[in-house]
Amino acid sequence: MSGTHDSGSADIGGTKSSGTDGDGTKDGDGTKEGGGTKDLGAPGRGSAPRGAGRAGTARRTATRTGQYAALLGYLVFLAFPFLWLISTAFKPPRELGSMHPTWIPEAPTLENFHQAFAQQPLPAAAGNSLLAAAVSALIAIVLATPMAYVLGRYRNRLSRAATGWVVISQAFPLVLVIIPLFLILKGLHLVDSRIGLIMVYVVWSLPFALWMLTGYVRSVPPELEEAAAVDGAGRLRTLVSVTAPLLAPGIVATALFSFITAWNEFFFALVLLKSPEKQTLPVVLTHFLGTEGVADLGPLAAAALLATLPSLLLFAVVQRRITGGMLAGAVKS
Repeated sequence: MSGTHDSGSADIGGTKSSGTDGDGTKDGDGTKEGGGTKDLGAPGRGSAPRGAGRAGTARRTATRTGQYAALLGYLVFLAFPFLWLISTAFKPPRELGSMHPTWIPEAPTLENFHQAFAQQPLPAAAGNSLLAAAVSALIAIVLATPMAYVLGRYRNRLSRAATGWVVISQAFPLVLVIIPLFLILKGLHLVDSRIGLIMVYVVWSLPFALWMLTGYVRSVPPELEEAAAVDGAGRLRTLVSVTAPLLAPGIVATALFSFITAWNEFFFALVLLKSPEKQTLPVVLTHFLGTEGVADLGPLAAAALLATLPSLLLFAVVQRRITGGMLAGAVKS
């Protein structure tokens, strides 16, 4: 009688035979073969993606930190002149002539503001600037809005040529146009006139307003107007009830930039206005410079601070609409 069994039986030494190679069977080493085979020497599958993810997160964090640092530096760059202007406006003459200037005045005073109002007609000049800036911005918006709608909705060679000419016109320097502009206004008897200055501001700000509003018009989906037409609304009703509310942020932003441009404008007002009672605020600020070019620094800083406040207040009041208008104009359908 033999001591061995047939195929499939256990060996005398207690070891299993290899048997068949089907799924889930084990070989002599005790490892699985077939569809259930597990490679013991392979590294974990999640190790490489986790490392790549950590590296990507580190890069994004470094990029964002750099962006915030650049933004902080830009804000400091912008805020430095304004903060120094505030400090100078409240310093007495002794501190203004000090060899070691300080940020915070040691003895703050309002004397510079009193001298500024006593030396120059600041309220009248501010009124002239406000009138010219507000009226010119309003007229520019009224003229630019329908023109921008036509350029934004009807795209053809003519509209593209008009848009290109608008952009090119912004590259013309003021010195290039001031002489023919002066001759035209002289022929119309509008030199040394507030009306003539307003007309110049309208013409000068109209291309910029038209270019901005065209982008806002293109960001409004035309399907909204088509839906209103299907519901029975006419062209005028569609423009007033559908398109105009969507363009409101862009209109506000464009009007504000037109206003600020006219408020701060100096060259046209200097050349076209001769009467002291008609001069605008930027021109009056130059009167704080002496005959030899020496500035009366305290009153000049006080007057410049007062001239800056309207712009800051307007931006603070309508900053949300400005942001919405910029984002709307940046998206084109």
